Amino acid sequence: MEDNRSCFHRGLRDGMPIALGYFAVAFTLGIAAKNAGFSALQAMVESLTNNASAGEYAVFSLVAAGAGYLEVAVMTLVANARYLLMSCSLSQKLAPETPLRHRMLVAFDVTDEIFGISIAFPGRLNPWYTYGAMATAIPGWGLGTFFGVAVGNILPLRLVSALSVGLYGMFLAIIVPPARKNRVVLVLVLLSFAASFIASRWALLASLSSGIKTILLTVTLSLGAAILFPVEDEEGAGVPS
Repeated sequence: MEDNRSCFHRGLRDGMPIALGYFAVAFTLGIAAKNAGFSALQAMVESLTNNASAGEYAVFSLVAAGAGYLEVAVMTLVANARYLLMSCSLSQKLAPETPLRHRMLVAFDVTDEIFGISIAFPGRLNPWYTYGAMATAIPGWGLGTFFGVAVGNILPLRLVSALSVGLYGMFLAIIVPPARKNRVVLVLVLLSFAASFIASRWALLASLSSGIKTILLTVTLSLGAAILFPVEDEEGAGVPS
């Protein structure tokens, strides 16, 4: 059983590629922030407190268009709605006895990537593993936004886009190992790819945001998998103090 320090160091290590990917992706976000009138410092603070690409881009776009606070708040909620679903799933990964303070801290940064490595943690999730990943990922996102405002327009757009490819490689590194070990996981991964493609082309879903589409697909696939291929609950390895 790993202690809290070991889990934290492991999270730091696993969070490094996320931080590098975030730094690259946040460059383009910083350009949007600059176009909306944000300073480099303001944009960095916004990214440190709202670590969500789609949500932040929606905010910057609405601010640039002169939208009001209520409209910005509603759009941010819709764009980030999928994180509610991820949080519910991640809460089941924690030991039932996990204190509320740890649950709240973990919930602060439930991004797609951090959720991915946290849900893949063997056995019950030790919150200190997620804290380690957050300790590298959040600064990477904030600094990327800062430099995107400061020097983003200087860099070639193709270079910025190329840097962001690292996140896709990281996602593959998360899903490939379990897919190779479990045929059910492999089938679900392939179905999710196909369903995402169909949803992006289906006119009936064209008016829905990407966050809502993600929620619908996730609930449908996970519910089907839970009914057809139920798994036994894993015993925890202890609750951190």
